[in-house]
Amino acid sequence: MTENIDQRICVKFCVANEFSCADTLKMLQKAFGESALSKTRTYEWYRAFKEGRETVEDMPRSGRPSTSVTDDNVEKVKEIVAENSHVSLREIAHKLEMSHESVRTIMHEKLGMQRVAARLVPIELNFLQKRYREQVAADMLDRANSDPTFMERIITGDETWVYEYDTLTNQQSSEWRPKGAPKPKKPRQSRSKVKVMLIVFFDIRGVVHYEYVPTGQTVNKEYYLGVMRRLRDAIRRKRPSLWANNSWILHHDNAPSHKAIIVNEFLAKHSTNIIEQAPYSPDMAPCDFFLFSTLKYPLRGTRFDSIEDIKTNSTRELKAIPESAYKKCFDDWKKRWHMCIASNGCYFEGDKINLDDD
Repeated sequence: MTENIDQRICVKFCVANEFSCADTLKMLQKAFGESALSKTRTYEWYRAFKEGRETVEDMPRSGRPSTSVTDDNVEKVKEIVAENSHVSLREIAHKLEMSHESVRTIMHEKLGMQRVAARLVPIELNFLQKRYREQVAADMLDRANSDPTFMERIITGDETWVYEYDTLTNQQSSEWRPKGAPKPKKPRQSRSKVKVMLIVFFDIRGVVHYEYVPTGQTVNKEYYLGVMRRLRDAIRRKRPSLWANNSWILHHDNAPSHKAIIVNEFLAKHSTNIIEQAPYSPDMAPCDFFLFSTLKYPLRGTRFDSIEDIKTNSTRELKAIPESAYKKCFDDWKKRWHMCIASNGCYFEGDKINLDDD
């Protein structure tokens, strides 16, 4: 409550000095972070002070004081949530014969809890897989910290399907509507069966090599061996400094074709440096957490006429990604290694992790 009073004083000060409400909200968010007043509450207090209100304290309320938010009820709610974290506010209110608003106050203000949706992850990691993810992340950080050129020498790549038609994301489907207007409706759709596989390799400067797999061709060990040959040729042409002293480092995932004996023998023959990718870890693979989503986002919701049309538009979007985005991707990659270690090898996507405390 003291912090709320402090913020109301700040709002009153901004009104007196004729700052706009939008600027007031920005300053509150910068100063108080996540505990800043909501946009609605800020505008309410701004309007009240502008209309002449002087006090920053809450006005006395009529009626009987609420007795539901007691220490005893707080403990009861805590026990219920400890037994079942999926329980709803309505179920708690019914079980304890309390009002929905009282339960909400206890959960949010007394216990500091919020409802969080689950995020889908590739698998349920066991302790060995978590430990390996953590070890890979620590090793990568050690190499990056000891060698200033390490990140600049990595060339990473993978394959992905690009579809003739892919559905819009929920964010792309949203639209502006007047208050109280019905939500927009859209029929259930699915991505098309017509598709083409794209293989891309890139580094901190941008795309080094890309190619589309011929229709009907599977990416088996023989085909991937050809990809490695074409990648080496692209490095020789586009990254001569890395090619001259064979200092480039290959990063790809653990797909069977990538780890095939003939591929490993080819890479060993040419003394190609390889860095590890922990299994089941798309959150630490740049193609998965950056490139493919960036590439496909503008293509969603568009229906293409042919395979060639898919290739043309995919290539256009791939080439439109600026060099600064690749630089940021590699910076984010390092942050993800830190987050993996801070999470003890668990999946961390969506978690709020303060790396300054590590």
